[in-house]
Amino acid sequence: MKLSGKAFGAYDLRGVYPDEINEELAYRIGRTFVKLFEAHRVAVGHDIRLSGPSLQEALTRGLTDAGCDVVDIGQCGTEMIYFATAHMKLDGGIMITASHNPKEYNGMKLVRAGARPISSDTGLKDIERLVLSKPFKPLGDIVPGRVEQVDIADAYVKHLLTYIDVKALKPFTVVVNTGNGAGGPIVNALEKYLPCRLVKVYNEPDGTFPNGVPNPILPENREATAQAVREHQADLGVAWDGDFDRCFLFDEQAGFIEGYYMVGFLAQAFLRQHPGAKIIYDPRLIWNTIEIVEGMGGQPVMCKSGHAFIKARMRQEDAVYGGEMSAHHYFRDFSFCDSGMLPWLLVMELISKANKPLSALMKERMDRYPCSGEINSKVSDAPAILAKLEAKYGRQGKVDKTDGLSVEFPQWRFNLRSSNTEPVIRLNVETRRDKALLAEKTAELLQQIRCEPGQQSN
Repeated sequence: MKLSGKAFGAYDLRGVYPDEINEELAYRIGRTFVKLFEAHRVAVGHDIRLSGPSLQEALTRGLTDAGCDVVDIGQCGTEMIYFATAHMKLDGGIMITASHNPKEYNGMKLVRAGARPISSDTGLKDIERLVLSKPFKPLGDIVPGRVEQVDIADAYVKHLLTYIDVKALKPFTVVVNTGNGAGGPIVNALEKYLPCRLVKVYNEPDGTFPNGVPNPILPENREATAQAVREHQADLGVAWDGDFDRCFLFDEQAGFIEGYYMVGFLAQAFLRQHPGAKIIYDPRLIWNTIEIVEGMGGQPVMCKSGHAFIKARMRQEDAVYGGEMSAHHYFRDFSFCDSGMLPWLLVMELISKANKPLSALMKERMDRYPCSGEINSKVSDAPAILAKLEAKYGRQGKVDKTDGLSVEFPQWRFNLRSSNTEPVIRLNVETRRDKALLAEKTAELLQQIRCEPGQQSN
């Protein structure tokens, strides 16, 4: 099999199987992981993609050939690898997943001891360099490691339940759409503990993705959940991506709740329990989060987008919670990692105690700080566009470059940042109680971004 470095990204590996990611690459990653991190016990698992078991078998051979014991947790979600690594005090964990990418893709997310992420500046570049080195040196006289199959699901589910008061939950009807991803079995395991009626949509894991790739951040992928909420008059709708590390919420009117507003909403829950705590947020949309956190006596801390950056800053600040508008939510008691299963449980508890529907709780914040949502544009020269908009708007607005370009004015602000993986630039705009100004400035910025022929949005 040919070797390629195309799958190596800033935070993980992701590529087309078997051209960009394959069994030879997986084997070499296993051997290299042991060498770099002096690993003795490592957790491995895979999502529902059809190439997952074969890649895991090759990865396991690489780890064990290098003398490392493997804790095989089988089919799972990414956060279950995080949990297993921390809970069992292992030296690392490797999840085989391509998250929300199309079905022909696969990849890996890697963590070291304590579920600390391995990204391009904390070891991933070193793994790439060693994996692609030729010839790959033969092993010496090493005693092979052993493989232990462990069912971590029960301990993981019980840990999730420690975040909420189950007795406080009302008997809601909840639509749960796992998108034929890995979340179905966990939803089923949680069901017996919850006083709720769960309406399950696409709940059977299926790596052929018969109902499309599970990626609810795309508007066209939300209707199945929204329709089920309407049909069953549900109190809440929840949808996940394939490895269920992102959670998307719908109110009882089938309205999609932007991840931005959920950050402030969940921050409230943690600040009630931990007065004065620090809350991490990303720079794309900020005003709602800052106002809520400061209003409750907490400390809002801005951090560059991306799970590796957020997790590092969470640890540095000892923050109790962190959230990104992309629907990643991070929790101190979950080893500072992101979880897609915790948010919906917390939201159910919050709306139970508030005795109000989710739409009512969200409306005030959405009216106070309306936002555009993230708008993507395909571009040929992202740096040039960023420079052009900084020159145009930066003279009068307040500029911040924590992540891409943010420019703030008294009544509106925007953030523009390049994708790490695509020739795409991402725009977010927000205003203070002014939807007309939001529409005006969004259109104005998009005109500036898309002035070259052939540029498109999605």
